[in-house]
Amino acid sequence: MRAMLLAAGRGERMRPLTDTTPKPLLRIGGQMLIEHQIHALARAGFTQLVINHAWLGAQIERALGDGAVYGVRIEYSPEGATGLETGGGIYHALPLLGAEPFLVVNADLWTDYDFTTLPADPDGLAHLVMVDNPPHHPQGDFALLEGRLAQHGPLLLTFSGIGVYRPELFDGCRPGAFPLAPLLRAAMDRAQVSGEYYSGRWFDIGTPERLAEVNETLINQQ
Repeated sequence: MRAMLLAAGRGERMRPLTDTTPKPLLRIGGQMLIEHQIHALARAGFTQLVINHAWLGAQIERALGDGAVYGVRIEYSPEGATGLETGGGIYHALPLLGAEPFLVVNADLWTDYDFTTLPADPDGLAHLVMVDNPPHHPQGDFALLEGRLAQHGPLLLTFSGIGVYRPELFDGCRPGAFPLAPLLRAAMDRAQVSGEYYSGRWFDIGTPERLAEVNETLINQQ
């Protein structure tokens, strides 16, 4: 199974740090955010990676190269200066991802999730990893009910940014910028999205304050 790292976001909430450095290249625990994901994916046996980029994308290509230093092969999916949003970015990269299900991971996460546990052949069009709602997103995203995800339920959890998708999820889409959530919600209404709950460490690095907080947390846990 191939894996895609989403690295095209502008990182507006991370400014001024992201004015000169793309968010995936910011450092957590002594290494770049995106490096943590690459190492974790390589340990899990993912050797073919696709990375999209937009804002300051050339810096990402220079920093990571062809992936040989990490024991993987990296291909890039440039999206221009403004990016294509999550749905449009994945759709644009489909020729690099192939005809089989593929993994997509947000590059601005820090987690100890074990990628080897993901289904290579998901039951439906997508399989999402859900986590407890963080303080900055208390409302959650989707309900997990007996292994299936729904738009509504007694308890909404937060989508972790880790998911396995079939290319067929994007059938009928057209090139350009568009979000992923409407595709997932439509698939959920057809009971075509499975899910799992992860209770381990997971941090969404969205602001300079959260970047500093996670760095301090990791240092204290060493």
